[in-house]
Parts: sequence; C-alpha cells; structure tokens
Amino acid sequence: MNDRFNTIFGWALFSGVVALGLSSISSRIFHADKPDRPEQMGYTIEGVAEEGGDEGPSLAMLLSEADASKGESTFAKCVSCHTIDQGGADGIGPNLYGVVGKPIGKHAAGFAYSSVLSEHGGNWDFANLDEWLKSPRAFAPGTKMSFAGLSKPEDRANVIAFLNEHGSNIPYPEVEAPAAEEGAADAEDTVTPGDTPEAAGAMASDEPTEDTTSTPPVE
Repeated sequence: MNDRFNTIFGWALFSGVVALGLSSISSRIFHADKPDRPEQMGYTIEGVAEEGGDEGPSLAMLLSEADASKGESTFAKCVSCHTIDQGGADGIGPNLYGVVGKPIGKHAAGFAYSSVLSEHGGNWDFANLDEWLKSPRAFAPGTKMSFAGLSKPEDRANVIAFLNEHGSNIPYPEVEAPAAEEGAADAEDTVTPGDTPEAAGAMASDEPTEDTTSTPPVE
C-alpha cells in the first residue's frame, strides 16, 4: 500500500515538475507573461489602431463639419438633467444656455457644482467640452455627473455645435491645411523667368541684334 502511494505521489510530483518546466520555457519563448504589444501583429484586430497610424480628423475639422441638428438629437439623452433654453431652470444638472466659453463649474449662478468641477479651473472651450463629453469621469474624477460619455468624435462635435448655437456663438478654430498642400500652393505662386510666353518675349527683346545699317569700312 505504501509502495503504491509512493508511486502515485512520485508521478504527481514528476508531473508538477514537468509542468513548471514547460511553463518556464514557454514564457521565455513566447513571452506569455509579458503584456507588451508584439512588434508585428499576426493579423489585424478590428477596432485596434496601429501605432503611428491615422488618429482621425482634428477637432477643428470635426467642428467645421458639425451638424447642430444632429447634436440636438443626441442632446435628447441629456434633457432629463439639463435645460438649454435661455432662462431655463436648473435640474439635476445646471442650465446650459451660453455655457460655451464660460468658466468650468461656475456658469450657472447658485447651482451646487461638485468641488472637482468648481475647483477645476479653465473655461468650457471646445477642447475641454470635447474631453468632458467623451468621459466626464475621466475629465473630472469624482464628478456627480453619471453620464458615461459619447465615444464617437462626430457626435461630440455635433453636440458642441448645438450648445454653441444657444447663447454663445463662438467662432470655430480654423482648419489647418496639410503641409504638402501648403508647399504646393507656394510653388504655384512662384514664377520663374522664362516660364510664360510673356516672360520669354521679354527676355528675347533684351538680346543683342545684328546691326545691318552700319557703314562699310572705308578702304
């Protein structure tokens, strides 16, 4: 009986040693215990952006194409807590008329903002509104705002446009032209002498011509 128990215990111990050894070898070969991103992906994972890839249009571009009417539809998610009309009453959240460009956590007089907002500093400019709408809890950890946020940049831009139309009307930032297009425009504006027929004619008129009316030499 003891021999049989010892045999079973020995095999179990041997199996454990083998498993531990294989685990150690696999971790060294396949880096199974490392969370690092592989240098070359085996296949494309949908929804995961490649490092150094296109980050999408800028906020200025999104705002230039924003649709306030679509923003109003998205804002329907907010009406249970906020009003937007001038003189509207505060609800669970403050009235948002004219909020764009105003100090963070101080817009609606008399409203009891959370300390993380009232002490945040800065103004509700387009960039801060975009970050706030993306994730209120990430923008101001500890905020009383329970809204999870809007994941799509286009939805956030539309809502900002809708808010901006109600009492603010702040001009949107200009969209910067790509560097390649700027270089091409500069090249088009530069004219090299001889590139046009007029320039070629002007150069030709400056060249010396043979004098056929000169007096023959006296012999």
